[in-house]
Amino acid sequence: MSDCPIRIVPNAEGNGRLRTQHEFERVRALLEQGMNNSEVSRQTGIPRTTVRMWGAAGEATDSFVQKNDCPICGPAALDESNYAYLLGLYLGDGTITVGPRAVYRLVITLDAKYPKILDECAKSIAIVKSGRAPGRVDRSGCVNVVSYWKHWPCLFPQHGSGYKHSRKIELEGWQKAIARRFPERLLRGLLQSDGCRVTNNVRNRLRKRVYSYPRYMFTNYSLDIQAIFCRACEDYGVAWRQMNWRTISVAHRVDVIRLDSVIGPKC
Repeated sequence: MSDCPIRIVPNAEGNGRLRTQHEFERVRALLEQGMNNSEVSRQTGIPRTTVRMWGAAGEATDSFVQKNDCPICGPAALDESNYAYLLGLYLGDGTITVGPRAVYRLVITLDAKYPKILDECAKSIAIVKSGRAPGRVDRSGCVNVVSYWKHWPCLFPQHGSGYKHSRKIELEGWQKAIARRFPERLLRGLLQSDGCRVTNNVRNRLRKRVYSYPRYMFTNYSLDIQAIFCRACEDYGVAWRQMNWRTISVAHRVDVIRLDSVIGPKC
């Protein structure tokens, strides 16, 4: 999905050029990391005057998001399949913080080794957010996918201060209904953020052979999020078991094959 071009008013560059929301949100993310205007300009190629204007404007998304396009409190339609996937990513590796003018910043941190997961995450955010693509900020070994919007708390009422495992995480009724309709999409998001597919090796001492079989593991410190994962497994017809206090395992051959059909290899 291509970035939607937007005009930032006033035009700091004085040449009538259109800038994209992706550029704007990337600049805002770098400024929030503590970079100065010159450093951001060198890294993004955007003139320092424009960087300075965007920084001084606070959460300037209000300049091009005037209407209420929220699918929860407004008239926009919610793409439930992409929302279920994004919900899984948020529960695994997402955070929401508030900035000036009550504009919220959604950050989903993903492994830089898997560019297709980054692309899928960005695409789902853009679809849920009515076509406005997120920015990306490279970190050491990972990438932050960043999006600013006043309505992120409407879509993720589980947000709050502190770690997720330190507070109650419970889905709203409308979220539970979506999770039941699209358990495979929720599982895809949860496993791509906090899960893995590994090969388990078991040695049979009597036969002196090693048996290998694949299994999925989902690891999260929040017991509430573990329960959401287990319910999604049950809704999708997959058996699970508790490996330890923080890890859920799916190991039966037929269940692994079933998850393979909707998760696939990380790439």
